[in-house]
Amino acid sequence: MDVTKIDIQVQLSAGFAKPEFNIIGLADRTVKESAERIRNALSALNLSLPAKRLTVNLSPADIEKSGSHFDLPILCGILCAIGVLPEEELSRYLIIGEIGLDGAIVRTNGVLPASVWANNNGFGIICPGTQGSEARWAGHTNILAPNHVLDLINHFRGNQILPLPPMPKSVESEQKIGDMSEVHGQEAAKRALEIAAAGGHAMLMVGPPGSGKTMLASRLPTIMPEMTADEILETSVIYSIAGKLENQSLISNRPFRSVHHTASAVALAGGGSDAKPGEISLAHNGVLFLDELPEFNRATLEILRQPMESGKIVISRAKKNAVYPAHFQLIAAMNPCPCGHLGNAALSCSRAPRCAEAYQNKISGPLLDRIDLHVDVDAVNPWEMKKISESSAETSAQIRERVIKARDKQIARQGYVNALLDGADMDKYVVLNEDLTNFLNTAAEKMGMSARGYNRIKRIARTIADLRGDNNIIMSDIAEALSYRPVNRGKYGVKH
Repeated sequence: MDVTKIDIQVQLSAGFAKPEFNIIGLADRTVKESAERIRNALSALNLSLPAKRLTVNLSPADIEKSGSHFDLPILCGILCAIGVLPEEELSRYLIIGEIGLDGAIVRTNGVLPASVWANNNGFGIICPGTQGSEARWAGHTNILAPNHVLDLINHFRGNQILPLPPMPKSVESEQKIGDMSEVHGQEAAKRALEIAAAGGHAMLMVGPPGSGKTMLASRLPTIMPEMTADEILETSVIYSIAGKLENQSLISNRPFRSVHHTASAVALAGGGSDAKPGEISLAHNGVLFLDELPEFNRATLEILRQPMESGKIVISRAKKNAVYPAHFQLIAAMNPCPCGHLGNAALSCSRAPRCAEAYQNKISGPLLDRIDLHVDVDAVNPWEMKKISESSAETSAQIRERVIKARDKQIARQGYVNALLDGADMDKYVVLNEDLTNFLNTAAEKMGMSARGYNRIKRIARTIADLRGDNNIIMSDIAEALSYRPVNRGKYGVKH
């Protein structure tokens, strides 16, 4: 997420019979290959390198450089060295972009964070024409976004003026998410989703196939508050680094990342040679949905534990370390057993309930303990479908109105959502009288609750009170919060 400024130093040394082109400064293969792209681009411009040794130094030399975005600044440095472009003027710009063999300036990753850095440090920015709008979102007005190297040369020579790129568009969701009113029944699950949206809590839904778990999860973004300008910028920066900002658009809708259970640890956490962000960071300020939770590799799931607590993820690789924000809302779903029909005498297998115990034990206790809301999602009776469809269910807009009011109370009170309450703030903002404390302590002791689970009950109760619009927590808030932290899987009878 942090930008490191690299100075491109170009020197021409006389006394050689033919051109030599060397790139130094701990450059990887991708950067060294830019020499060939630049040679062909110069040829397309009817220019050629002089019969001299050309040395390009990337300073500071102790930082490894990788990526094709060094092409354009190296080419600009060479054009300054041979007198085509004015060095003094270009030194006031941060330059980023890949070069095509014909001299076209090709899109690259990281334009948005580069523009933010340039704007904060008094630099202009030169970037690919297709990403000019992305650069402008940082509030920048000194932006040059040429589509071809010739456009850039003509601009500095006064033959043409590059226009200021248009303001970026907001990306619209490609999928029709739907509305909460379309969910038949499942009132308990919808209530839990409302609490999850209001307080930013993680949630696990357990139920048979076809009970609506995925439908419910996909509609969570429709009841969450819209992202603020800071959240849009931060989320878009992550997508820019990952190379996922397209069509000159920014991420204005809360991300909903649905991850398949075959995903690897690197896909979830991020990584690779250049430490790119993974699904955990791409879900920042949005929802990370894991369906068929026990089917995930256990080691992959354990990666979630640290970012769920800290709100960030650290990616450590042999040659590079990176830290990405990871304030995501985990929504998970699972069947109660491999066949999914535990508790249904007509469909469940003969190995129940032992198969269910082995199936659910694939998920570690520490991870389950970090999930605030555990909800059983029962199948809807077919005979009730017509009756339910004729009823007037609440829309996402109606639920979102309550969620926004509850979140506004939390932001005004402590500056962040209740799911992040901890330490001294927990004691300050979640105040229980003696009767409530005794009730909660007794329940926690009988349920064998951990200290983490105990605090999560208090956070959920605080959110329930906020949804009621009350500053004081009452007995029913604690009781409802306890109903979402069962000691076993309810009617499925499988202990954690």
